[in-house]
Amino acid sequence: MSPWTVLAEGLSKTTALSIGSLTFLISLAVLMLWIPLRQSPGIGTILNIIIIAAVIEWSLPFLPHPENPGLQLLQVIGGTLLIGFASGIYLIANLGPGPRDGLMTGFQKVTGLPIAWVRASIEVVVVAIGFALGGTIGLATFVFAFGVGPAVSLGLFCVAELSKK
Repeated sequence: MSPWTVLAEGLSKTTALSIGSLTFLISLAVLMLWIPLRQSPGIGTILNIIIIAAVIEWSLPFLPHPENPGLQLLQVIGGTLLIGFASGIYLIANLGPGPRDGLMTGFQKVTGLPIAWVRASIEVVVVAIGFALGGTIGLATFVFAFGVGPAVSLGLFCVAELSKK
């Protein structure tokens, strides 16, 4: 699971709420962290909160769970790269980042650190909290936690280069 899903699962073990519902509530809580970072939401922010929570809620039981370790690795690497590229597309569109991406860009502006480092740091903290609450972690969790920052950075670069043409 991704770090944020580990957090939602951990919280689901201490509440009566589903992972999708908790993803929605976590997104709203993350927006509160935007205030000191002076981040502004947009229509993309609101849509991200609703769509991601709904997709997790309704698709989780239907997602493939390959038994073959090679296919599992392909799924996690492909998924991480896809999220990075998709993040590049919607962040450059300037419709408002999703809650987690806004947290990432806000911390990046404040610290001046590379986006990949900032995102990886956020993901590691989130997975640690989720695990402490009883969330499930695995190799894919760590691949995503350490890989999504560089994937977003690469996605931003690729989309910026493609939009020049």
